[in-house]
Amino acid sequence: MHVLITGGSSGIGAATALAYARTGARVTITYNTGADRAAGVVERIRAEGGQAAAVHLDLEEHATIAPAVAQSGPVDALVANAVRWGTLMPGSVAFEDVPAAEWSAALHANVTGNALLAQAVLPEMRRKGFGRIVFVSSGIAEEGVPGPGPYGTAKAALHGLARALAWEAGRDGILVNVAVAGLTITDRPVHIPQEALDRLAARTPSRRLSTADDMAALIVFLGSAANRNLTGEIIRDGSNAGRSAHAP
Repeated sequence: MHVLITGGSSGIGAATALAYARTGARVTITYNTGADRAAGVVERIRAEGGQAAAVHLDLEEHATIAPAVAQSGPVDALVANAVRWGTLMPGSVAFEDVPAAEWSAALHANVTGNALLAQAVLPEMRRKGFGRIVFVSSGIAEEGVPGPGPYGTAKAALHGLARALAWEAGRDGILVNVAVAGLTITDRPVHIPQEALDRLAARTPSRRLSTADDMAALIVFLGSAANRNLTGEIIRDGSNAGRSAHAP
């Protein structure tokens, strides 16, 4: 199996690349600005005996999408993990003051970019009669946060995209799902006090926040032959329960 993972140079993407490689899959990761980090992930996979490569792809520059897929080669599973975070932090500006350009940029990269990415891998999947696509979303798409809304809105749009594509491609053996990450502990610095993290963890059913490896395990299942017929679904990681109304 050949897996293409966008945004695979760090965080959930890197953990997913390693997890897939350990199943014997050949992995191609994409990077935008993190070429050195991507090379590090590739080297780690190869050191463990796996097959890996890295290619450049920028969701904001749509012209880079088709060449990246062509360079990668035929794809059996796509993990659409790359994201444009945006320039506005939650609570930094009132909703009515969010510039139109910020809305356009978020949707251009995170929605249209991912739709074009799916278009690029679909023909070969249809030809083979097999394919798996996993869009990585965020609990913010459903919970929301005060202030700017472009990021959460763009992530929520992936839910609709996945459901539409599941119906469109299902007859050709292609399963499409969304893996929704809650607050996830990754290799990136966390600028949240430990006390606050502990409170959120205590409000989840398992009493812990998920790691990047936890998300990777979910994504690998959804994006593999082990997933026989689960499609069009929004699968929420356990960390999402931390803000449920009925949490203790």
